[in-house]
Amino acid sequence: MSGAALTPEVSVETWSGKDRGDENFPVGSALIAPRLRPHVHAFYAFARNADDIADSPDLSPEDKVARLDTMQAVLLGETDAGSPSALRLRASLAETGVTPRHSTDLLVAFRQDATKRRYASWDELLDYCRFSAMPVGRHVLDLHGEDPARVYPPSDALCAALQVLNHLQDGSKDLAALDRCYLPRDLLEANGASVEDLRGSAETPGLRRVFAALLDQTDALNATARGLPRAVRDRRLRLETAVIVGLAERLAARLRRGDPVATRVKLTKTDALLSVLASLRFLP
Repeated sequence: MSGAALTPEVSVETWSGKDRGDENFPVGSALIAPRLRPHVHAFYAFARNADDIADSPDLSPEDKVARLDTMQAVLLGETDAGSPSALRLRASLAETGVTPRHSTDLLVAFRQDATKRRYASWDELLDYCRFSAMPVGRHVLDLHGEDPARVYPPSDALCAALQVLNHLQDGSKDLAALDRCYLPRDLLEANGASVEDLRGSAETPGLRRVFAALLDQTDALNATARGLPRAVRDRRLRLETAVIVGLAERLAARLRRGDPVATRVKLTKTDALLSVLASLRFLP
């Protein structure tokens, strides 16, 4: 950012054009109670704009961090200028009483995205997920007044699984656009693979072994996540979480069969329908 003072008309946000429909999972869908849906959307808009800053190929790391700092300053009430989505979320938090901690945790991850390009191990990647993914589930659960002791552990597992699956989907794109790779270096080295393999036209045998190892870890996370719908008290949110658990498992299965280097492996409308139907068993 330049040294010019921000006015309410000037925004640090650089929307990429992506919206809730571009995600692998429903965001504030019709399953969420109407009174809470705008608050879920406010949180998503904040996260989307921060993510777009971190993923911009046109901004320097220093500019990205400065813009994310502005979003945090608006969110915490230190200024009103520079980030409409943070201002909207600040109003939502004031109305609902949800802590800003989940939102500021997200900004920790996005600042890291602005400056960090490689990950050494699974543990390091999971630590990133603690800031980039887990706060999303925790925010929605707090919004519904759920018991953290019951719902945080399976929700954290689900959010981490979704994050890793997204890294597997978009590994080649992230490397090409941002020179960023989330595949753990120790896994690559142990399987005779390298970051550069992601630049090829198809996965190598070594890269497939890396994908399989990460999917094994993801399957373990999804196994924990299966307990989330039963732990959620709100009936509508129970259905929403059941759908997301089903989508995570289906995406993992597709990545087992597909080659994410050759093409983007993604969910289908059939996957969505089957996940919705499977969620109905949680209606009682």
